[in-house]
Amino acid sequence: MQEYIVGLHGIKQGRTSQRELIRDWTKALNRGITALHGQDAVRTDPRLTPILEVPHWSSLLARGVDRLGGPSDSFPDDSVALTDDEEAFIVEALDDLLTPQERALAEELDPTTLGLPKLPPSVTRRAMVYDRRSPDSVVGKLITRLREVRFYLKHPNLASEVQEHVVKAFSDDTATVLIGHSLGSVIAYDLIRQEKIAAPSTAGTAVHTFVTCGSPLGIPAVRRAMNIPEPELLAMPAHIKWLNVYDPDDVVTGAAGLALGARNVTDVEVDNGNIDPHAAQAYLRTLPVARAATRSWS
Repeated sequence: MQEYIVGLHGIKQGRTSQRELIRDWTKALNRGITALHGQDAVRTDPRLTPILEVPHWSSLLARGVDRLGGPSDSFPDDSVALTDDEEAFIVEALDDLLTPQERALAEELDPTTLGLPKLPPSVTRRAMVYDRRSPDSVVGKLITRLREVRFYLKHPNLASEVQEHVVKAFSDDTATVLIGHSLGSVIAYDLIRQEKIAAPSTAGTAVHTFVTCGSPLGIPAVRRAMNIPEPELLAMPAHIKWLNVYDPDDVVTGAAGLALGARNVTDVEVDNGNIDPHAAQAYLRTLPVARAATRSWS
């Protein structure tokens, strides 16, 4: 029997149609499945060709009559300066990722030497220190993704609309693999935590495997924003197998897995290459995701 997969994408998909998302995700998944099982097996065994649905939830944010929120409630844009609340959240998140020595160094730096004019000094100083870990200046991507996650978590009406839209993509009484990438992993975890997805052998939607890719859930500030206070850990119902796939060069993950912040999660490190370690397609074509998508656990 074919697996049924629901994929939850990250935010930067506003100009992509649902058809394009499904095409791109299918192509990447099939690449990994073929590498794992071989072309002949994929050609002859229909169980190795999952049914994929990718609800285009970011289409809800498109400008028009059906757009969620008003002008002041739009997702943050890189061209717009941080609000005071965003600044406080990003400072908190960066402090979580920096060592005590790095935090002390940040307080001594001159923020005017970094060309990030739209960032307040408190963020710029920490960004300068974090940037020293990588020659590629990826901290800007981290800040952008943190703004997106915070916006979702701090706007419950929008979050509820997104969740309702996503739940429609599930097939009732069909066991499902749920894959969440980037902010999509936060939305997916919310659906499970709020019990909007049922257990197997019960009425409603059933998920047996949860895969997070490039997830910001490993950053403590994100968990606190989800009202999960320390030292409480992220949790998963016993009937759901949780696989977290991360590239240590993916800045959105905090360069680490979820094991320190979650129970019953299996972290698997992958190498997505140097072009864009955070890309959804890069994660989807990996062998760990292929195993989860076809229930071919080693």
